[in-house]
Amino acid sequence: MRIARFSIDGNVGYGAVEGESAPGKEGEFVLDIIKGIPYADFELSGTKVPLSKVRLLPPVLPNKIVAFGRNYDEHSAELGNETPDVPFAFLKPSTSLVGSGDAITYPAFSEELHHEAELAVVIGRMCREVPRERVKDVIFGYTCANDVTARDVQRREKQWARAKGFDSACPLGPWVETDLDLAAANDLTIQCTVNGQQRQLGRTSEMVHSIEDLIVNISEAMTLLPGDVILTGTPAGVGPLNVGDEVAVTIEGIGTLTNKVIKRG
Repeated sequence: MRIARFSIDGNVGYGAVEGESAPGKEGEFVLDIIKGIPYADFELSGTKVPLSKVRLLPPVLPNKIVAFGRNYDEHSAELGNETPDVPFAFLKPSTSLVGSGDAITYPAFSEELHHEAELAVVIGRMCREVPRERVKDVIFGYTCANDVTARDVQRREKQWARAKGFDSACPLGPWVETDLDLAAANDLTIQCTVNGQQRQLGRTSEMVHSIEDLIVNISEAMTLLPGDVILTGTPAGVGPLNVGDEVAVTIEGIGTLTNKVIKRG
């Protein structure tokens, strides 16, 4: 099931997305509005709204976004870094979230903005110290993410809070796909285009540390809550974004996350 969070006429809700999943056919989708919240028992209301009539919001409201860096060897190499032996985590604030179709606002303190296409894992239940064999039980689903990075600031400041945590630095969406099993999620095609031109193309099977590795690692340190998001790293091919660019992240079996870059007000 594809679960979206949306706004219509000032009201916010969740819905199950039905219809074609091919990029460019979003107008053929409909939302069956959910009664309740998706992490608990819920019912489909039977009230259906064309997706073209709503505004898609970030599909979850996480308590925290845990991102893992340098998790693809070729990406580490392209930036002159070594791949760490153990997962390398950092946090992005929930205020960095935007949904599919929302703008990425170019931060005034940067002159080198980069895209980073990533598979995002959404946690479905409160958990800590998750054993490897139970990882599949704590996952709600998967979505597309763009770990937008002010690369010059990242180099200059070393600590990544501003470089990767500014407002709009975490596009997420368009929805959460709940029907992917863990084995499938560990081997999906992930692609990024800018203005229709391919920039990144890889597979999640190229990750140095698997989804299981990442969740075991971070849950040793902190409790994960329903809706929390785990970003799993980006394949090679990261590159610049300019004002006016349209960037799209497409992940096999999930969908396409699209955002346009604008100048800060």
